[in-house]
Amino acid sequence: MRLLLNILWFVLGGWISGTLWLLSGVLLAITVIGLPWALAAFRIASFSYWPFGRQVVSRAELLRRGDLGTGPVGLLLNVVWFVLGGWYLALHHIILGVGLCLTIIGIPFGLQHLKLAIISLAPVGKAVVET
Repeated sequence: MRLLLNILWFVLGGWISGTLWLLSGVLLAITVIGLPWALAAFRIASFSYWPFGRQVVSRAELLRRGDLGTGPVGLLLNVVWFVLGGWYLALHHIILGVGLCLTIIGIPFGLQHLKLAIISLAPVGKAVVET
């Protein structure tokens, strides 16, 4: 079932979202300043391509210890991300998610957009894991 939903997601627009996030990550990686956010963009791209059967968790909870992205530096990077674009990316996914959840067929896809909204808000210090 997870494979079928991921294929439908990919064909019906997930490839566009994932590719745009991948290109954003490449552009961020080219600049020295954007390098910390490039990894977050690549993480979101991976999740955008195949979201079913995966979830977003904090790396601190996953690894049971803190690291650079889960401490004060990660908080600062997430604040900058949020102010410069994370809020409207998350708002975009929330609107799509709520709209899709209003239809019975769209509920699984709407829930995935809500997951994307969470990771779009503050991606630094997050990890995508299989469920």
